[in-house]
Amino acid sequence: MAIVKIDNVKKSYGGLQVVHGVSLDIDEGEFVILVGPSGCGKSTLLRMIAGLESISSGDVVVDGQVINKLPPRQRNIAMVFQSYALYPHKTVRKNMAFSLEMAGAPKSEIAEKVDQAAKILDLEPLLDRKPGQLSGGQRQRVAMGRAIVRNPNLFLFDEPLSNLDAKLRVQMRAQIKELHQRLKTTTVYVTHDQVEAMTMADRIVVMNSGNIEQIGTPMELYDRPNSRFVAEFIGSPAMNVIDGTLHPDGTFVAGALRVDLSGEAPSVDAPKLVGLGIRPENMNLNGEGISLGTGKVRIIEPTGSETLLSIQLGDETVLVLDRNRLQLGAGDTLSLSVSAEALHLFDGETGNRL
Repeated sequence: MAIVKIDNVKKSYGGLQVVHGVSLDIDEGEFVILVGPSGCGKSTLLRMIAGLESISSGDVVVDGQVINKLPPRQRNIAMVFQSYALYPHKTVRKNMAFSLEMAGAPKSEIAEKVDQAAKILDLEPLLDRKPGQLSGGQRQRVAMGRAIVRNPNLFLFDEPLSNLDAKLRVQMRAQIKELHQRLKTTTVYVTHDQVEAMTMADRIVVMNSGNIEQIGTPMELYDRPNSRFVAEFIGSPAMNVIDGTLHPDGTFVAGALRVDLSGEAPSVDAPKLVGLGIRPENMNLNGEGISLGTGKVRIIEPTGSETLLSIQLGDETVLVLDRNRLQLGAGDTLSLSVSAEALHLFDGETGNRL
């Protein structure tokens, strides 16, 4: 297991800077997920840790050693890629053993490590098959097994589940999490899927345009996002954010929508542009709390245990998550409210939490 310190790391391609002074400490045995939209710099940061990308400035320190100049093979890091990168002409056993064979490990040691990894990943019946005879999930497990046999100090995963269908992704999420609980190897995992991040991580690092927006446990980010970007990125369905104006008397106004936030909103000396955030599951239908007025049901999307409602509220369309199986139809009118502790206010200019 490794302790990782990323100290003011920057990356530029010519005059284009893509990672802007990122600093991050990762504890021994921790499972940290880098998440963010495409182009935010998360995979570039991962590849700099692995040694597959050079670092423009700053340091990557593993167990007290600066590894910036070490070639990848000397970093004792194992990486699992989005593409399985298996040798199609080799069996599962040979694919998993390849790195050890190249390192000149004794045959008995190779066999022992491959058998141990195969047992952990339930690959024992597949050891004599070739990649073309495996499903996508099985190939990804082989790629993970190839990493495990090296007994690395640090695991890196670069969007390993992106090529799998939805059901298989759920299964593989559970397997990777269980694997980490068994091996307790420090892990850095990259994904653009915030559900993946929420369900698997000890801590999540939300990145945006080469910067870190927020670091925290899944529920810290969910319950108290530091910015509008994090609020809208974390959570499915996404948080409703209504743009409007907060007035000195505590009234929030967005077109025809007026909400009395007196006593709950920060005081302002003059009207201030803000975003009012409410998660869909925190919208109360005909319930108690701060009144949001009445809205008209536009679209009803039942998913089984939950129903997602699109409701016209003033000039805005908001999402409401109903778990009570209310018998509703398009055009029905509902009273909406929200508890004070479920409200989020964001600065209209900076996007920062107020």
